[in-house]
Amino acid sequence: MWGMGLREIKKQQTRTAIADAALPLFLEHGFDQVTVAEVARHAGVSTNTVFNYFPTKEDLFFDRQAEVENHLATLVRDRTPGTCPIEAVRDDLLSALRQDHPMLGLQPGAPAFWQAIQDSPALRAREREIGERIEAALATALTEHPPNAADTPGDAGYALPALLAGAVAGTHRAALRELRRRVMSGEPPACARDAVASAALQAFTLLCSGLHAGDERTSQEPQLPQ
Repeated sequence: MWGMGLREIKKQQTRTAIADAALPLFLEHGFDQVTVAEVARHAGVSTNTVFNYFPTKEDLFFDRQAEVENHLATLVRDRTPGTCPIEAVRDDLLSALRQDHPMLGLQPGAPAFWQAIQDSPALRAREREIGERIEAALATALTEHPPNAADTPGDAGYALPALLAGAVAGTHRAALRELRRRVMSGEPPACARDAVASAALQAFTLLCSGLHAGDERTSQEPQLPQ
């Protein structure tokens, strides 16, 4: 068992080293101009080893893709019983904004990462695919863990899971897109963060109110980032 743990640690270290070698190359030269062989050379491994960990070159760039794709679905599945899934997504986003979470791109160097995506048709296509998978995973989670206690898993009696997932994932995606636009336009990250947090709070709260229209539930609004 201990040996298995050591092997997994070694594999994770190799994977991280390859991704860490790839990103600076992509940002400096452009994603489409860098080959997998060049990444392998900089990481000190063979090209086959790179493909063992990353089936495509796009996977090298979006090396945390699986985590991102499942994040909203995980929030819905792990939320406190009886709470609104929209509130779970909203509160997580506001918390991430409050903490300047690295995944949001508020750190130095984020504009270069976003510019690389903008400059590459392959990366833009992959980003769209990731968005579709986020939405599909969220729809599955909403089917298995419905918004209201009266609903049963798989019940289509409430707003269809796919439609609700589209509204929630779309709002989340729009908030991140607006944050990106503001930062890339030169707006100070703190100002961009506060503006997006305020808009996201309003948008998600409206979605929540619409989902529970007619209910006697009251939504306790979280605080905006300070």
